Amino acid sequence: MLDDTRLAILRRLREPASAATVAAHLGAPRQRISYHVRELERSGLVVPVQERAHGGLVERVLQASAASYIVAPQALGPVGADPGAVVDRFSSAYQLAVASRIIRDLADLRDRANRTNKTVPTLTLDTRVRVANAEAQHAFATELANAVARVVEKFRDDVSPRGRVFACTVTVHPAVVTSPPHETTLDAGAPR
Repeated sequence: MLDDTRLAILRRLREPASAATVAAHLGAPRQRISYHVRELERSGLVVPVQERAHGGLVERVLQASAASYIVAPQALGPVGADPGAVVDRFSSAYQLAVASRIIRDLADLRDRANRTNKTVPTLTLDTRVRVANAEAQHAFATELANAVARVVEKFRDDVSPRGRVFACTVTVHPAVVTSPPHETTLDAGAPR
């Protein structure tokens, strides 16, 4: 599904269109685009939204099934990232494996919530922090880890029969700077 042509089709089908319209937009043969559209539809990434008569034919109008997509790690099968298989807990490989697990878990939770018409209670903290040097970086990481450990210990309840278990993951990595480095934002979504 990650073929360049299929990605271009998905991008174009953010708005409803026929395979012929997409082919004309991409400057590609209609038969080739129709093949890829059928495969995208078979996988659930494209859905029909309308049929209209065009000459003696029925033209199908399709649209991407979502505004954006995330590739779930389970789609990669045995080559998907597994936190348990990474020895170095301070490596980017481990961080990526944990991020993959989060994506897998959230996809599963959203599916379950959608089936019962409920929402998934989440909280996301996303911020950037600039530290002066390596020593400050180490102090920041240590203090952050200790603060999280204190909060977790304060609220941990392993005996309540109706208690709810939440995953809590804190990751820190160098930021890809796209704005002036002095800006810091905090976007915390309220639990639902």
